[in-house]
Amino acid sequence: MTDSAPSVDAVRQEAGHQALSPIAILLIELALAVGGFGIGTGEFVIMGLLPDVAKTYDVSIPMAGYVISAYALGVVVGAPIIAVLSARLPRRTLLLSLMGLFAIGNILSAIAPGFWSFTALRFITGLPHGAYFGVASLVAASMVPPNKRARAVGRVMLGLTIATLVGTPLATFMGQLLSWRAAFFLVGGIGLLTVALVWYFKPKDKVEEGASIRRELGAFAKPQVWLTLAVSATGFGGMFCVFSYIASTTTETAGLPATQVAFVLALFGIGMNVGNIVGSRLADVSLKGTIAGSMAFYTVVMLAFAMVAHIPVLLYCTVFLVGCGFAGGPAIQTRLMDVAAEAQTLAAASNHSAFNIANASGAWLGGLVISWGWGFAATGYVGALLSLLGLCVFLISLKVERRLGHA
Repeated sequence: MTDSAPSVDAVRQEAGHQALSPIAILLIELALAVGGFGIGTGEFVIMGLLPDVAKTYDVSIPMAGYVISAYALGVVVGAPIIAVLSARLPRRTLLLSLMGLFAIGNILSAIAPGFWSFTALRFITGLPHGAYFGVASLVAASMVPPNKRARAVGRVMLGLTIATLVGTPLATFMGQLLSWRAAFFLVGGIGLLTVALVWYFKPKDKVEEGASIRRELGAFAKPQVWLTLAVSATGFGGMFCVFSYIASTTTETAGLPATQVAFVLALFGIGMNVGNIVGSRLADVSLKGTIAGSMAFYTVVMLAFAMVAHIPVLLYCTVFLVGCGFAGGPAIQTRLMDVAAEAQTLAAASNHSAFNIANASGAWLGGLVISWGWGFAATGYVGALLSLLGLCVFLISLKVERRLGHA
């Protein structure tokens, strides 16, 4: 039993879907996860290669951080707009279109001639990000029983978390060995592979009955949707505040050689995978407990990071634990499905807008404290405040829910 009952039986079966075998479901989830792997690699690799990008375009590292914010803002803008405008599109068609745009955006990013053209292309490449994850999560949840939804969402997100473990370190190493541009060519190739896999394994589907722009916009009339999105927008900002400058923290604060950056990124990736797997299982037992626990956990770990980042061994430990805090990701995505009722596409996609508001604000606030001369480790203090804010927002959400008498 979960502590948040499923609210939309309509999503149980996609329109036009026949019963799928376990193998067919697994292959569809695999195809969707490969897309998540490409998106995760593309989103996070820039953080490890930020010094190289800054050198190429002759800008400061904090200014180079604008490309992280540009991508995140692309997600913020693209997710709700695409979700609304595509309300009458079959989900398979939408997934193929979104991943095609992502692939092209990364390939063009690899050949961008100047800093501002590169920044603009990162914004464009971010546009399909949120809608892809939102639709992919809905497809995954629609193929399994209600008490296994969070684990299905977690398996799709496993592509994202494996990216931080394998894709990002590998692309970072490739970028350092060859050029950061090679890393984005790689990500574009993964995007094209995803298009092929989704086209082959995902059955054709029909538009869900009653789907419309007006129905999707109804999600924004629900206070719990806004409050849940606010948890993502604030609570995960700490992770991005720390992770956006992890390369420089590793070399400048801990005094480690640049070759250790890939290892630190891998530790973060291991933590994210552990958090995703454990968190999705916990979320199928208690959505609310998992969300609150992950925010509290983040707050403590960020404080520890700020205090010990100058010690290599403790830097390794805290980076791993920061990754583990991703345990709240599948839980928040699943809660949005519950509180959004019939407007699930917009709500699910908007979660990634909120997640990337966290990305943009975290990178910006981290760059701000660094430019003030507080040092790279100070990003942990900012991260702790953001995570604590996320916990407070969620507690407010629960109080409002109880007051309105919603289960």
